[in-house]
Amino acid sequence: MKQLILLAAFLFALAGWSQTNEIDSLVLNLAFQKQDSTKVDTSVYLIKALYEANEPKKALQFIDETERLAKALNYAKGQAEVAYYRALIYSERNDYFNAIDSYNKSKQFYQKINDTLGVAKVNNNMGILEIKRGNYIVGLELSLSAIKVFEEKNMLKDLAAAYNNLAEAYVNTKQYSNALEFNLKALDVKTVLRDSMGIINSNKNIAMLYGMRNEYRKSIEHYEAVLQLLDKMKAQDKNLRGEILPLIGNQYLQFKEYDKAEVYLYEALKHNKSVGNQAGTFQTLNAIGDLNLSQNKTKIAESQIIEAHELSKQSTDKKEILKNFRLMVRLDSIRKRYESAFKWQQEYYKLKEELYQQEQPTIPTDTRNTLSKTTTNLDGDSTSGTPTPQNDATKGKSEQVERLKLISYILIVAFITALSFLLLIYVKRKNTLKYTQELEEKNRQIQKQNAAIQEQTQHLEEINKSKDRLFSIVSHDLKDSISSIKGFLDLLKEDSITKEEFTSLIPELSDNANNASLLLYNLLNWSKSQMQNLEPSPELFNIQDVFKNKISLVEPKIEQKRIVLIDESQSGTVYADKNMIEIVVQNLITNAVKFSRVGDIITISNKEQNGKTLLSVEDTGVGIPKEHIEKLFKGSGYTTIGTKNEKGTGLGLSICKELVELNQGRIWVESTPNIGSKFFVELPKSKV
Repeated sequence: MKQLILLAAFLFALAGWSQTNEIDSLVLNLAFQKQDSTKVDTSVYLIKALYEANEPKKALQFIDETERLAKALNYAKGQAEVAYYRALIYSERNDYFNAIDSYNKSKQFYQKINDTLGVAKVNNNMGILEIKRGNYIVGLELSLSAIKVFEEKNMLKDLAAAYNNLAEAYVNTKQYSNALEFNLKALDVKTVLRDSMGIINSNKNIAMLYGMRNEYRKSIEHYEAVLQLLDKMKAQDKNLRGEILPLIGNQYLQFKEYDKAEVYLYEALKHNKSVGNQAGTFQTLNAIGDLNLSQNKTKIAESQIIEAHELSKQSTDKKEILKNFRLMVRLDSIRKRYESAFKWQQEYYKLKEELYQQEQPTIPTDTRNTLSKTTTNLDGDSTSGTPTPQNDATKGKSEQVERLKLISYILIVAFITALSFLLLIYVKRKNTLKYTQELEEKNRQIQKQNAAIQEQTQHLEEINKSKDRLFSIVSHDLKDSISSIKGFLDLLKEDSITKEEFTSLIPELSDNANNASLLLYNLLNWSKSQMQNLEPSPELFNIQDVFKNKISLVEPKIEQKRIVLIDESQSGTVYADKNMIEIVVQNLITNAVKFSRVGDIITISNKEQNGKTLLSVEDTGVGIPKEHIEKLFKGSGYTTIGTKNEKGTGLGLSICKELVELNQGRIWVESTPNIGSKFFVELPKSKV
């Protein structure tokens, strides 16, 4: 350990600056200690102090010397600690493989001495490292295992940090409910610790997540908690205040409380301009422009949106730039500058696609641990088997053993002969039995065929009845829709109504045309399924993309009914025929919109369950009476009128059931009248 003492003296002389009292004291103690475990512990404290003082190079030099002494003493705790600090330093350098290797060595030593807290520390840091790499499943498992120990030991600071890391990982994987849960836990711990900045950050994260879930009241509650804490703190973060004020205004804007939104937004604009917070000013101008457009104050909104656009040229906040593009589209559309609006629309979708690609989690190409595939012990020595030499005496064979072997061979031959004779008898008997069984099986098959023919005949009769009833319904509805369209056109042709009057009737014409289109669309799919021509072509695809595509198709109807649509979908794979599943998703979302009232909520989500992907479309609409649920998937033509008098054929859910079952899945519904309905679809996650 003399080299360690000389190294300490040299480094501190060369540094030319005064270290803290703690480091000076540790170096002094280290110089006079014996070569034992106490010296290792003192050196570990010194390594920790150097690491916290941001001196990783010096810490590494002490780590090497301390590791050699701990190994010579066979001091497992010391070896665990130095490996842990080496892993921390490698992790900060983004040296993933060396960091994982050191963490695993540290973990082995902690396990050897049954130090559960040490193992938890290692697991938590490994989890953070894996999460940063995008290996979220492994990272979350490691961090969750560490949290259990931290909770048992009541280690509040470690718990707060672990909760924050888990919450961030869940946000990155779009598991917002889990992210909210761990942010709330972090807030509770930071409240106990009286960590003011920690409480502010947790409240801010919780408010953001509630806003994403459209729970604006709760979001405002936590944003206002941030402002109250900032008011109490002497050294206020002025930029943070400038960020929070427009966020509260935005939340009030979402449920059209324009007066309250205006108070917060104009206060935010005044504050951000006074402190020179350009990012906050840009964000606030966007929100005020949106507010004034919503109140038809177009002239005022125009000046604010254009001012925000000028600031966007220096901004790196792409989400705010995206909002500004959307506002430019609305403004130019209101001003009837359609060519300019189209240009902004192109910019909007281009940036939106760019953001979507950036938000996809990056999965590392190699997330394997860097442990050696060969088995090694804790001292670093590889283990291998050594052949044991045979005793020469056992190789010799006595005459008695040879005779016994000869007798054994004779008995074996006799046994084989007898067995062959018995086998011939068995084969002959088996052939006789087989012939008898074949005759019996043929008789059973003939009986099954007769039963199948009878069942098919009955099924065809039911199909014919359903077909007659179906075409009666469809022909009546098609006749109404097409006659209505033709009547309107004839009035226009004969100049019986003005073009302005005809223009006012266009929404009704559009609804009639959409109704006729949906009738024909469902009729075509039903007829295909009945003719048994549907053959699925399964492929692996992202179900979130299907949800986003189908949501965009119903956005006009959602806006018309003022329905709140919550998209909790996340990236997840399905192995099925993509075109068929698109038909299923479209029918479920269309039905949810059809039977939702003004202000109702539709929630779309997916998750992995029992190795499969579970889709869910839930609404708070009119619901389905229990006695009618059994009729939904039978294709019997059962249908009801939507909340805006929308018509249907009663075929949509029957088609959905057939398409889902063709793809090895299942579909079901849970519903309560006047409370809402929740449709579930379970599909294979991957190719079996």
